[in-house]
Amino acid sequence: MAAVTIDHGWPLRFEAELVRLGLQPARAHELSQETMQQAAESATAPAQLFGPAHLYARQLLSALNDPGGWPQSGTDPRCGYESAPVLLRLDGVGKRYRRRTVFTDVDLTVRAGQVAAIVGANGCGKSTLLRICAGLTRPSTGTVHRTRRVGFVPQDGGTAGWLTPAEHFTLFGAAAGVAPRRARSTGAHLAGRLAWRPDPRQPVHQLSGGTRQKLNLVLGELHAPDLLLLDEPYQGFDQSTYLDFWQQVFAWRNAGRAIVVVTHLLHELQNVDHVLDLGAADGQYRTPGDQQ
Repeated sequence: MAAVTIDHGWPLRFEAELVRLGLQPARAHELSQETMQQAAESATAPAQLFGPAHLYARQLLSALNDPGGWPQSGTDPRCGYESAPVLLRLDGVGKRYRRRTVFTDVDLTVRAGQVAAIVGANGCGKSTLLRICAGLTRPSTGTVHRTRRVGFVPQDGGTAGWLTPAEHFTLFGAAAGVAPRRARSTGAHLAGRLAWRPDPRQPVHQLSGGTRQKLNLVLGELHAPDLLLLDEPYQGFDQSTYLDFWQQVFAWRNAGRAIVVVTHLLHELQNVDHVLDLGAADGQYRTPGDQQ
């Protein structure tokens, strides 16, 4: 593999341009760190991955400041989805642990056929908010309305190391009222979409981290939910599987499902319809697309 030449001035130019365009320095630094983290994870020079620093800064800031300005992949949700059913709605949601406030006044509406991304710096509460969306954690304030059929994919965990993938399919299928044979065949089919053929004799603890995450994705989709909640579901994926994952997201969207994904991959925001920034410097949480 050829060595990646890192331009150490790229993040400085990127951050400086964000500040010049009016972003607060602390938030500009956070975005610069997140961008460089993604470049490091993909083993690609930032200039090659994102383009010139000043142009990427303008594109990103324009998207953050313009609720209707996120580039769309596929049909514009404002042209045809206005009448689609709301599958998730948050009104004034906040979370507080004793004396620490994690976030406040979060509003989000996601309709059938739409994808929403939750972004922000580490520790701002992205995973906590997703668990609130799933009904696994109670909000301190606000209300949550969701469809009944929900699939939740955690960032890690959620599986039993001594069971095989097929046994997971049977177990999770039983919880959703799916017959064992159908659950196993459905699980194998969904795994194939992620370029994975489970070994019927291999327990989960012998799987790689990326393959365990594929299993989590399959388990989240096994009962055909209307709403999918994904917490950085691509951890450990290679480039090919990562692209397969986003193709699957598009397939879910086209099938009329709603998807909410926690992500720090800023360059993938062109693939979503809403962006909820929990790290917004002004404390306001913006959702591009429709507002109710």
